[in-house]
Amino acid sequence: MPKTLLKHVWVLFFITACASVSQEHLSSNRKQVQVVKPATAASLFIDTMLTGVQPLPLTDLQQTEEGEIVLAEGYYEANYKSYCLQPGTPDPSDRDAYLQMPLQTHRKDIVETVLRNSLQQQQLNQKNIQLLLWSVVSGSDYNKLSWPVQLTAQQLLTKKQIFQLKGGVMGVVKQVAQALPDARITGAQVSMKRMFETGASSYESFERLAVLREKSTVHRADYKKEQWYKQEGGYYLRYFPNGYQQVKIQVYVPEGTLDSAGMQNGHYLLFDPVNRMAAPANSNAQRLGIGAPVAEIIRKIIRIQKDVPKTKQPAPKEQPKTSKEQQ
Repeated sequence: MPKTLLKHVWVLFFITACASVSQEHLSSNRKQVQVVKPATAASLFIDTMLTGVQPLPLTDLQQTEEGEIVLAEGYYEANYKSYCLQPGTPDPSDRDAYLQMPLQTHRKDIVETVLRNSLQQQQLNQKNIQLLLWSVVSGSDYNKLSWPVQLTAQQLLTKKQIFQLKGGVMGVVKQVAQALPDARITGAQVSMKRMFETGASSYESFERLAVLREKSTVHRADYKKEQWYKQEGGYYLRYFPNGYQQVKIQVYVPEGTLDSAGMQNGHYLLFDPVNRMAAPANSNAQRLGIGAPVAEIIRKIIRIQKDVPKTKQPAPKEQPKTSKEQQ
């Protein structure tokens, strides 16, 4: 009898713990979507100011070696390749208002590496990069990927990261992942993982599963697709997805934001499109990772000295005097 009671208590504890984690995860997601509030008055004022103004190419601005854009005052835009990071959700449409959110996905470090290195590998096939990302976010076996996708991974990821995707030492990573599934893995991702394991090679087959051709569910009608969102540093940003594979990014840096040297408090004002994602503010549409510009460009690289704490250098040792010097 005591053993049976103990067993029931353990099962109840396990179910309660799981429900608690799930509830925390859902609550966290709601908070993330509601971080930025629509500033309607400011947005209308900016649009009024920019009436008839032609935006300059965002890609003409200087960039750091990591791909961060060094902002200057003015109105800019550029079209970027984008990638589905949330399989099983509707394709972006005119119903959906998009804002900037931190990049949050399963295996975030690997996803960010793929997106960032794609900036230097603009010749790579976008569909192969998307298949690689779908395999990563769904926890699929790297060894089951087609050769073109594996070749793409070899050009975008480090050997250590590919080793991790293969399962790590003696498959430990893979076994742990199966025993403790990530809370962000959805039903669509599980189905996608099965497709990779069965050797499916048709891009369209994966796309049908990942990108739903249905209307999104709008939760907040007060968010509008043309809404500007103020970012840290005082500049404004908005996204206009054209389906899940391309997004127009517009940036507005008001006059007076930067000093005469083009800086703010002694630092350049940087915009990094890669470590953020375009996420729906008002609906359940796709979350999009940002990659390289649609058109190949010659990057204007600027090397920025990072703030590194200075360390005290040891004093040079005094050399012993020779007998001739002593004389």
